[in-house]
Amino acid sequence: MPENTEKAESEPKADTRPRRRQARGERRIAQLLEAAASVFCSSGYTAASTNAIAREAGVSPGTLYQFFPNKEAIAIELGDRLMHEMRETYGEALGPVDPATPLEEAVEAAVDRFIDFNCRHPVFFALMHGPDIPGRMAEAHEALHTTLLERIQTRLASVLPDVPAADLARITEVCLGLYMAGLELVLTHEGAEREAYVRELKNVLVRYLAPLAAPPA
Repeated sequence: MPENTEKAESEPKADTRPRRRQARGERRIAQLLEAAASVFCSSGYTAASTNAIAREAGVSPGTLYQFFPNKEAIAIELGDRLMHEMRETYGEALGPVDPATPLEEAVEAAVDRFIDFNCRHPVFFALMHGPDIPGRMAEAHEALHTTLLERIQTRLASVLPDVPAADLARITEVCLGLYMAGLELVLTHEGAEREAYVRELKNVLVRYLAPLAAPPA
């Protein structure tokens, strides 16, 4: 009986150690990804190095290599996590809208969510729209882009019910192009000036869509 009691008392300690190691590992990975995001934003993907990322994270290169074999692996992990969050963002931003919702309100609600995501994660734009995006990330982003277009088109169909499907597809492409061009300007400014650019972006989208949403004469 004493042996069984001693074994039973030791089992919880053995069970908690792996969980603690896993928690520490996740914190370290999050620390490295945050540092990588900063380095990719300031230097670009090609010019960034694992040494610079380790330095930004305040760890040795050896510690970094315990979790990631190279820079591309870091970028892919960071991109995967951001794309997952982006999917959640457009799921919220581009959900069904009441046809009675004013156009300005529908545009503002969608733009605000996307701007918030991109301002919190400027590295997403830097990685996904830079000239040197890693191959696997490019494929994943292309799939995300296709799904995003489909969701935008569905959202626009509810506010432009009389527009033919072929025209709606073209309008969707234009809206996303306008947004991306405006986003680049938004991200290069801060504070009140950034807010002013966001307002201008919303105005451009509303003024483009308003004549299309107007009932035929």
